[in-house]
Amino acid sequence: MTVLQALRRKLPHRDFIYVADTARLPYGRKPTAMVESFAREITAFLINEGVEAVVIACNTASSAALPQLANESPVPIWGVIDPGVEAAIRATRTRHVGVIGTTGTIRNGVYRRKLEERGLSVWDRACPMFVHLVEEGLANSPEATLLAKHYLQDRPEIDALILGCTHYPVLRDTLAEVLGPSVHLVDSAEATANAVSAAISDGLGSGRITHYVTGDTKAYEHTAEVIGGVDGKIVFLPVDQLATHTALSNAL
Repeated sequence: MTVLQALRRKLPHRDFIYVADTARLPYGRKPTAMVESFAREITAFLINEGVEAVVIACNTASSAALPQLANESPVPIWGVIDPGVEAAIRATRTRHVGVIGTTGTIRNGVYRRKLEERGLSVWDRACPMFVHLVEEGLANSPEATLLAKHYLQDRPEIDALILGCTHYPVLRDTLAEVLGPSVHLVDSAEATANAVSAAISDGLGSGRITHYVTGDTKAYEHTAEVIGGVDGKIVFLPVDQLATHTALSNAL
């Protein structure tokens, strides 16, 4: 949702189809191969709907499915990791960078590899409970501050921190308070929107959004409002219907 919001600010006249795979969340603790298969199904569904481009608006799915999926797709595909890496490289002065993300993203090590390949020193930490805080509307609570201090207390000296989960920008104020002004927070959602808008022009549409949701639509609407609101039509998309796109995804 944070990526969608950032994209809409950059491309206000583009129409968007947004798939929220809430029936199979959280991705962060699932095996990489399983998350990759989910990403392939969703991408195939979107291509079948006639989209001109795809953004994998999830760090865990980006780390699991890219670059293979992008190399095979008939339409351009962006993930959220490469834009975040490039933004961190631009932000750091000391070349000591931190990354926080889900268990799956940190276990995959994709941020660490990409940053170290560019000569940076990297500290990373899985922060799985942050997602639950955000979805419960506790991003600016004492509990969030306490948990942030717990996760970040043993960090080395860094001057940039990548928010390697698309829930984490909602915690920006709390993280800034804990880290202080010397650490630049790198928002992968904003970085991704900048990368996409640099590659494709704003369209001539009305800015329409259709949300396809694999889980309970009322629960989705509530969570999305906590994160920042929902515009557009919400459509229930059964997981078994989404899985019918496996053959197409294998042919990508």
